Amino acid sequence: MKTVTTRPGSAFLRSVLLAAALLVAPTASFAAVFVSVAIAPPALPVYVQPPVPGPGYIWTPGYWAYGPYGYYWVPGTWVPAPFVGALWTPGFWGWGGGAFIWHAGYWGPRIGFYGGVNYGFGYGGVGFVGGAWNGGTFSYNSAVTNVNVTNVRNTTFNTYNQPVAQNTALSQVSYNGGVGGITAQPTAEERLAERDQHLPATQLQAHHQQLASTNPAQLASANHGTPSLLATPKAASFKAQNASANGRPPNAGQPRNVAAAQNMPHGQAHMQTNPQPQVHQHANQAPEHHEEGHPR
Repeated sequence: MKTVTTRPGSAFLRSVLLAAALLVAPTASFAAVFVSVAIAPPALPVYVQPPVPGPGYIWTPGYWAYGPYGYYWVPGTWVPAPFVGALWTPGFWGWGGGAFIWHAGYWGPRIGFYGGVNYGFGYGGVGFVGGAWNGGTFSYNSAVTNVNVTNVRNTTFNTYNQPVAQNTALSQVSYNGGVGGITAQPTAEERLAERDQHLPATQLQAHHQQLASTNPAQLASANHGTPSLLATPKAASFKAQNASANGRPPNAGQPRNVAAAQNMPHGQAHMQTNPQPQVHQHANQAPEHHEEGHPR
């Protein structure tokens, strides 16, 4: 595990430290490079979710990552599930030890703690209600997921409609703890989920973040918290932009990332129990990170 600590001041020093960390971290262990930063990430921008590109895709919400030139936005995107029953627990920034620490997201059979951050599209702070596995097929909750079957020929989506409590006044704060941060703590169910076997972000997800890191327009210092590229239809597909120049999301009738707060923890009414995934640890994979007594 590599830990990179940066402080405001020297851009050159930040570049050297992060470059060194990335050089020694192979792609397979990309998500295991942990970064701590002295300044809080920007608020989550409001955006519209692209339609599901095909069956078996899981939504991974956008987030603020940190690089040599500060925070940059990694667009929300659709990612193929790495195994049947896979669910994505988003990463989050959490305050601890005098800095904001990035807790990397992961794949597992259940949703774990992601800081109480309201990423939207079913990730309202606790659990996930955007869809659920039924046997070997993923079903999409059309109440919070953009399932546009009319634009996809010869494709069959399993869907259901489970409305959730609407609360447009929810905070867009993107971090847990610290001044102004979310005060959520892991639930008992989330603590159990943290003990499951997990897979880190896939190589496709790592490539998606790498592309975002090389796009100057994604930098918070350049876009002032409203990136021009907010979400993509598929991971590492940066050609289609879903936002106008002024940062306002088009097609306001589609699901937004701040429109829903779930009224049940994990959508259990539509989720079947799945067997534990077979996870093989590779020699070049960094060990799981433990922060403030919360195993990941």
